[in-house]
Amino acid sequence: QLQLVESGGGLGQPGGSLRLSCVVSGRTLDRYAIGWFRQAPGKEREGVSCITSSDGSTYYSDSVKGRFTISRDNAKNTVLLQMNSLKPEDTAVYYCAAVPVAHWLVSRWNRSYEYDFWGQGTQVTVSS
Repeated sequence: QLQLVESGGGLGQPGGSLRLSCVVSGRTLDRYAIGWFRQAPGKEREGVSCITSSDGSTYYSDSVKGRFTISRDNAKNTVLLQMNSLKPEDTAVYYCAAVPVAHWLVSRWNRSYEYDFWGQGTQVTVSS
């Protein structure tokens, strides 16, 4: 069984930065694609970014492209989401999720139902 634990959320200033971490345990990270999702109050869960296990390809939603960067350190079983140029609309609970690479499809990287394992989430609030 895979466990995921997010950290790094909190209060950020508009235009500022935050870095989220997702520590994975239970299995080796290199067998999974890892996605970051977010959910704001009253809204559906949204795929933010994803990184594959094989060649480290990355994917981003249009709303965060150019501002957020996803990376992974397989040796530390950790995936990071560096969030720069924060906007108030980035406010949400952020979740990391995992799916075995054998089941992952690039066309569905941002579909929450494709992911089998989820963390508990970390709150990000962007406000002055």
